[in-house]
Amino acid sequence: MIDHLRHMAVFARVVDASSFRAAAREIGLSPSRVSETVSDLEAHLGATLLYRTTRKIALTSEGRVFYSRVSDMLRSAETGLNELNALSLEPAGALRVSVPAFMAGSGLSTAIAEFIRLHPHVALSVSYTDYRVDLLSDGFDVNIRAGWLQDSSMMSRKLGDMERVLVAGADYAASRPRPEHPTDLEAWDWIGFAHRPDTEDFFSPEGSSVKVLGQSQLQVDSAEALYHFTRLNLGLTILPSYLAARGEATGAFVRLLPDWGLRPLGLHAVWPDQSRRENLTLLFVRFLADRYR
Repeated sequence: MIDHLRHMAVFARVVDASSFRAAAREIGLSPSRVSETVSDLEAHLGATLLYRTTRKIALTSEGRVFYSRVSDMLRSAETGLNELNALSLEPAGALRVSVPAFMAGSGLSTAIAEFIRLHPHVALSVSYTDYRVDLLSDGFDVNIRAGWLQDSSMMSRKLGDMERVLVAGADYAASRPRPEHPTDLEAWDWIGFAHRPDTEDFFSPEGSSVKVLGQSQLQVDSAEALYHFTRLNLGLTILPSYLAARGEATGAFVRLLPDWGLRPLGLHAVWPDQSRRENLTLLFVRFLADRYR
């Protein structure tokens, strides 16, 4: 059995990833090698573990029984590694993390840099993307999400809130009458964000709210693109305050209706309930929560 422990771990990763290709990407092997490893295990056991088609894989009845045992074994092994890491003076291991692309130059990335300096034996692979990633199928250990969390099947911790502000290109704003109320902006040109609804709630200093519909001729899926097109005076948009401040500092942006507030973006760390490296994940998340808050 000892000779086939690695085969069993590869088999479990294929099941978890739902494909040979995704498992190969996580493990760092070629898809053909992963497929051969599972086939060797099936030959050793004298049983078919997976049904294979060109589109997907599925467990056989024997595969379901075997997978439950193998996953228990691997979970126990990971727990042992986590306990050893907890006892060591210096955390070690590797984590794959996804972060919204627009936060590449934010205080969160600065906190990640601090974490790396403090823990030289921890390797982080950070993917900056504005697309929603799937923790399990995409092979990430931690996902940083900006917005309003809805998942219930994952573990999560709020890291803080991110202020958002309304800005326009300075030349574009100068060509329009000065707005006195959020509804005045419905006649303006908005630069839309694909991951945000067209309507936005504005809150007055007294606490009342008003919903505004922003009409967009141009819609993008990147906050950096929002920044760029606003700088080119194509209209107004909503940006994270740290990103808007960059344009305001150069005089390229004008902040609109500064007395009216916008709902801040919640920033959350999300990870699987049964993390492969639980203690290292928790250490990383707690560090970010302390630094970012």
